[in-house]
Amino acid sequence: MTVLARSAAVVAAALAGLIVAWAGDVYGLERAPAYLLLASVLLAVGLVSSTRDISFAEVRAHLRTVLLAVTVGVVAKAALIAGVMVLVFRDPAFLVLGVAVAQIDPLAVAAMSRPDRTSARARSILSIWASFDDPITVLLTVYVSAFALDLSGGDGGALAGAISDRPLELLIDLLANVAFAAAAWLLWRLLRAAGLGGDTTGPRVRAALNWLAVALLIALVLLAAWQFLMLGLAVAGLFFRPRLGPVVGRSTQAAYLVATFLLGLLLVNGVDVVPGVVLGLAAVAAQLVVSVPITRGLPTVDRRYLAWGQQNGITAVILALVLEQDFPGTVGIVATAIVVINVVHALATAVLDRRRSAGHQQLTDATAQPVEHRPRL
Repeated sequence: MTVLARSAAVVAAALAGLIVAWAGDVYGLERAPAYLLLASVLLAVGLVSSTRDISFAEVRAHLRTVLLAVTVGVVAKAALIAGVMVLVFRDPAFLVLGVAVAQIDPLAVAAMSRPDRTSARARSILSIWASFDDPITVLLTVYVSAFALDLSGGDGGALAGAISDRPLELLIDLLANVAFAAAAWLLWRLLRAAGLGGDTTGPRVRAALNWLAVALLIALVLLAAWQFLMLGLAVAGLFFRPRLGPVVGRSTQAAYLVATFLLGLLLVNGVDVVPGVVLGLAAVAAQLVVSVPITRGLPTVDRRYLAWGQQNGITAVILALVLEQDFPGTVGIVATAIVVINVVHALATAVLDRRRSAGHQQLTDATAQPVEHRPRL
């Protein structure tokens, strides 16, 4: 699916949701019992998809960049965006908005990662960055939401109720995620020992084991969504990788469209343009700032493209859906911010493409210009 076709499908899904909400007088969807579970399932699908794109060889080759992307690229960027929102609007609840748009959408990265646009190293860094920051952003959103509710005098809600700001319960939550990842690792090792991916078993046995692995992966996704064990699922996604073929891309696209449809349903409550525009511009500015240390040592062209590489998509949409229950109005703000961020990215990329093409043309003209031979005196 081309970028234009994907964008048209996303817009159509959002409009369809909005029309259904208007026609059916659908209000208060975020308070439905199954709403948070559905949003969590969509988020889990997105996390598994993003972690499957990570190559351990690439991680080892760019370990410093990975560490910077997870710390500076996520935590510092989220802090910068959240700081701007709180300073401008004086509302502690706006802390979660900064975290919700701090990541870079791994689906949108594919549109930017063209061989004629950036170097192979820059494309690899951007891919790792986009894949790693999703699970970190999810965790930050969960814990920051509890902190924001406490500051704003809230009594807790669906998302914040999944964790606690008390140290003991935070430790229990962390141990539960570790246990989840360990159980997934044990299951994967048992499957490998039984012959999955090996040459000692026949093709039928390997196919049966692969289908069993797919079923177990679906079970892990559902369990993680039910208990909100997103850290454990993100870790499991690094190694629990049955052969899925095109299913991964199709399921992620389907999850994106479903999430966008839900977003359209909730947009019936209205949009908040001013906070959304400020949030979008703050996210773009934060990307410009944090890209400086992360892209150090890269060619100037690569650094420019990565500096303007902020894009938001499925993770920001789903996080907005999840946060709407505890922070009413989040969807209207984040939806506006996503539009602003992606429009700025498209315009900046177009300018950079034009400058790069002009530079190549000047270089070609200079190379093709004949050299004047003067007679010797």
